[in-house]
Amino acid sequence: MYLSRVELDPIRRSTMTALAAPQKFHGAVESAFSGERRRRLWRLDRLGEKLYLLLLSEEMPDLSGIVEQFGTGAAPESRNYDPLLARITPGSRWQFRLAANPTKSCKDAQKPTARGTVAAHCTTQYQKQWLLNRAAKHGFAMTEDSFTVTRVQWHHFAKRGTRPVSLLAVTYEGVLQVTDPEAFRNLLCQGMGRGKAYGLGLLTVMRGG
Repeated sequence: MYLSRVELDPIRRSTMTALAAPQKFHGAVESAFSGERRRRLWRLDRLGEKLYLLLLSEEMPDLSGIVEQFGTGAAPESRNYDPLLARITPGSRWQFRLAANPTKSCKDAQKPTARGTVAAHCTTQYQKQWLLNRAAKHGFAMTEDSFTVTRVQWHHFAKRGTRPVSLLAVTYEGVLQVTDPEAFRNLLCQGMGRGKAYGLGLLTVMRGG
């Protein structure tokens, strides 16, 4: 696995357009790879005054197109992710960041057998509970006090030939502890929740806590 990073220029017209319609970044990410199209995890990260696109992939990407279209001109960075995955051990504590789309299924009482409609969790309490509810399944433990919601943003955009899309992006940051290394490595590589094509689901960690 490789984790790559490209510095984006937020005042370029192309970048501003893509920030409002994240499917444009999705297309650029997929174009960084040859062969069949597969969904890769990616995320936009704001660090101070700088904006980056993070990308996790099984093979080394060609990021020149993303740099040309959205970048500052700074050289992209890619590093092997396997050494970090190897350090995931039972009981290890990590600082984490996750951009996700916390949702719930709303059933129609008049149609109990019908599939529920998907709605976003719009309050911090339920956004945090959404993540707490998924911790054990994904191989980690946390407390309500060990993490926080640092950013909430709605994306409204149109996909070609479909209804307009409304997507809630919630960024979580805090500290977690690994309980099941295999499940946690799978989470790091496969992501969590909906909206992966639009820059959601990627959880990254660094040693800490």
